[in-house]
Amino acid sequence: MSARTATVTRTTRETSIRVTLDLDGAGTTSIKTGIGFLDHLLDALGRHARFDLTLACEGDLQVDDHHTAEDCALALGEALDRALGERRGVNRFGWALAPLDDGLARAVVDLSGRPFSDIALGLRREAIGGLACENIAHVLRSLATASRSALHVDVLKGDNDHHRAEAAFKATALALRQAVALSGFDDVPSTKGTLGGAGRE
Repeated sequence: MSARTATVTRTTRETSIRVTLDLDGAGTTSIKTGIGFLDHLLDALGRHARFDLTLACEGDLQVDDHHTAEDCALALGEALDRALGERRGVNRFGWALAPLDDGLARAVVDLSGRPFSDIALGLRREAIGGLACENIAHVLRSLATASRSALHVDVLKGDNDHHRAEAAFKATALALRQAVALSGFDDVPSTKGTLGGAGRE
């Protein structure tokens, strides 16, 4: 089996990002976005998905956190898409529940090659650790778009917004870990015969 790795650089007038990703890692991460809570969430994603993930971003934080949050997710999603290749031999589907104290989140993912997201976190605070709460859901949506995956994430309960958000990312990580895992079959798990590569839509 060839290495399921990718390196992505994304440079605009708003952000400069470099991501390296290994789907078959041990959960070793190094995240430096300039936004403390975004680092925390992406670290949780990498660690619990068991991805080796390095992400460094220099963004226009003097404007606000939006460009950095969105572009980091887009770069990570692109790296996931590239590392998966034609998505041969993967489980394709993954689902998980993850608690964090009072918070409980559910995530379901399909590496379908067709981007879709439905994210309901129910956050009430304006921001957590320098990251606007509206951008937390946006990170998950952008990740789904760039990785060409269907992603459904719901926070089922919880009073603490930090716990709700982190549980959502942990559930997403566990669902991704299951979806990218090798099935033992050397086929593309689709009636269409393609999920990626030359068959990209």
